[in-house]
Amino acid sequence: MKKIKALIVDDERLAREELKLMLKDFPEIEVIAEAKNGEEGIQFNTELRPDLIFLDVSMPGMTGFEMIKQLDEIPNVIFITAFDEFALKAFEVSALDYLLKPVEPVRLKEAIQKIEEKDDFSSEVKITPNRQNRFLTINDRVFIKDGERCWFVEISKIRKFESEGNYVKIFFDTFKPMVLRTLNSFEERLHPEDFFRASRKHLINIHWIDTVENWFNGGLLLTMKDGEKIEVSRRQAIKFKDELGF
Repeated sequence: MKKIKALIVDDERLAREELKLMLKDFPEIEVIAEAKNGEEGIQFNTELRPDLIFLDVSMPGMTGFEMIKQLDEIPNVIFITAFDEFALKAFEVSALDYLLKPVEPVRLKEAIQKIEEKDDFSSEVKITPNRQNRFLTINDRVFIKDGERCWFVEISKIRKFESEGNYVKIFFDTFKPMVLRTLNSFEERLHPEDFFRASRKHLINIHWIDTVENWFNGGLLLTMKDGEKIEVSRRQAIKFKDELGF
């Protein structure tokens, strides 16, 4: 098993000690250094070239977000903070995950599994300052918060968005978080080459479609790769054929 070299950056000594103790349950993680501020974090990152940084967001002098913007080479990053209001700033980077203090063992395990699933431990975080002015693509990550749970999700993993009243349920992996947004607001941000509005209720990831069948009243029935079936209204079926047909 390849060791994942990790750097911990947190201004609280007890927080660093607690995280190191939790990481002992993950033999694949090797903590190679710990820094008490952003300046030390930059120095250790340059000298030691870790595969992963556990990075506190709120630190005196330099925040975690400011720190990674100053790195020449950026490894995978898992943000850790006691304040969930900082989570919105995570939209600026394609971080691996975002954990709230006190870190729950289950959430830590989920975050580590994400890096283990990647082929390249040293893939870089991409800073995208103009993100709000463009379509989100299948290669982007998005921050999702539902109650106390937070995720950084690859858009490619999102199978569909489903409208439920004033909320939208987002389907990815085994999760179905709900956010207070309209389905139209998601449709406006997602690239039409990747997502299609199947009906008033569903916005689906085109890449997850397995088969297409003719359905009642000129509509279509889509079978997704996870086996779920989604009906496409007659009006949207015409659009589907026009945009996705030969």
